[in-house]
Amino acid sequence: MFQVILWCLLYVGVVRGGTWSNPTCAPGRHTITHLFEWKWSDIAAECERFLGPMGYCGVQISPPNENRIVTSPNRPWWERYQPVSYKLVTRSGNEADLRDMVQRCNKVNVRIYADVVINHMTGAGGSGTGTGGSHWDGGSLSYPGVPFSSWDFNSGSECSTGDGNIHNYNDPNEVRNCRLVSLVDLKLSKDYVRDSIAGYLNHLISLGVAGFRVDAAKHMWPGDLRAVFGRLHDLNSAYFPSGTKPFIFQEVIDMGHEAISAAEYTGIARVTNFIYGIKLADVFRHHNQAKWLRTWGEQWGMPNSNDAVVFIDNHDNQRGHGGGGGVLTFFEPRSYKMATEFMLAHPYGFTRVMSSYHWNRDFHGGEDHNNWQGPPHNGDMSIKGPSIQSDMSCGNGWICEHRWRQIYNMVAFRNVVMGTTLTNWWDNGDYAIAFSRGNKGFIVINAGTSDINVNLQTGLSQGTYCDVISGNYDNGRCTGNEVHVGGDGHAHFHISSGSDDPVVAIHIGAKKGSAKKVTT
Repeated sequence: MFQVILWCLLYVGVVRGGTWSNPTCAPGRHTITHLFEWKWSDIAAECERFLGPMGYCGVQISPPNENRIVTSPNRPWWERYQPVSYKLVTRSGNEADLRDMVQRCNKVNVRIYADVVINHMTGAGGSGTGTGGSHWDGGSLSYPGVPFSSWDFNSGSECSTGDGNIHNYNDPNEVRNCRLVSLVDLKLSKDYVRDSIAGYLNHLISLGVAGFRVDAAKHMWPGDLRAVFGRLHDLNSAYFPSGTKPFIFQEVIDMGHEAISAAEYTGIARVTNFIYGIKLADVFRHHNQAKWLRTWGEQWGMPNSNDAVVFIDNHDNQRGHGGGGGVLTFFEPRSYKMATEFMLAHPYGFTRVMSSYHWNRDFHGGEDHNNWQGPPHNGDMSIKGPSIQSDMSCGNGWICEHRWRQIYNMVAFRNVVMGTTLTNWWDNGDYAIAFSRGNKGFIVINAGTSDINVNLQTGLSQGTYCDVISGNYDNGRCTGNEVHVGGDGHAHFHISSGSDDPVVAIHIGAKKGSAKKVTT
């Protein structure tokens, strides 16, 4: 009985934001990963063998609904963002596969968050058959798989541009009522459209999904989104405490100078913070000194911590889309790991780790002309699953950043230190920084060009700790470096600027002589 009460307390009253802002993680878990374009069966296996044991909260999955099939270029990733119906059939699997994945992941305390595309359907031109066999016609606005007809889309009455497309992103009415890159724009002011979308989302809720990432939220009126979300059921009580609302995070690209601001949406649910990754890229590419990170968070013009989902990169901006390029990605692994380690150590925001696949970049004319490439695939264009190597990394073209030791160990770090404040800040006036998370964790980052050799106050109790960046705490021993904290809380740190991993992180869940912890 006590456990049930404690669990309920963790779900209510902890976030000041909108109705659907509370993370629906199992207790002690605080980070999700985006397994971009993975098959449902592969995600289920990953929940059981890795994500559950390593303390991840959940997985953002690619859109689970039927989409347009695009053969030129050959099955690009973005075809998943052109809905044909709300049938649960995609390259990732069918409804039975999705149901099995959700059940298996929930059983190991890993939640599923569906990426949902509800602003639009396919592009205006062309017609065809979707991944679930439904016919569609973008010219006549016919989508019988839902069904939607021309009455269910914004037209000249709502959009004043001659061709129905967005041209002026400084006009909020145009951004919300006209077509984003010619994608036919649903009339979310209409009850039938709202009911159809809510029916789709409620179907996913009935399967055990924990929440939603809402694509292109800034292209929909806040009032329309609130009306749709207000139709949603509570989460499936087989997996969640009774009365639990779905966790929703809205894609609102606001770089601080937009006509539409993130603040218009934070009263509803969380928003994706695109400033976050851009500003950290500046620091870890040596365009802005790390010492300024002392005030990281709202003082940098970002939303309140409890309103934000934060990330270093996502599937759009790592390709130069959706908020532009300039972010760090797996193509720059050293800086990328440092930025991610900082993100997971710092208390700001709800954290999401990207998990990518490789594509062959082709830069000319200032643009990557191969950024359309879809996931690794077999000869019949079916998605090829990741292979798992002996060092726990992925093969078959999958990057799997979520499996990098420096990242999964910092996911555990975040779980262990959650609820503590940032203390014992130190910097060298340049690119080396350090800070404690209460009396539970401590991190040192040397992003500069000079070695550091310092004694620092860690805030931790006396003992020997495993550095979770260079290795693991395994069977009572450190597989990487050890850090000795004295009775006064101080420890010595020598970090070479030329190191592949110029970071040291320690926490009470990896203290020698204690039980290993990946969650609290």
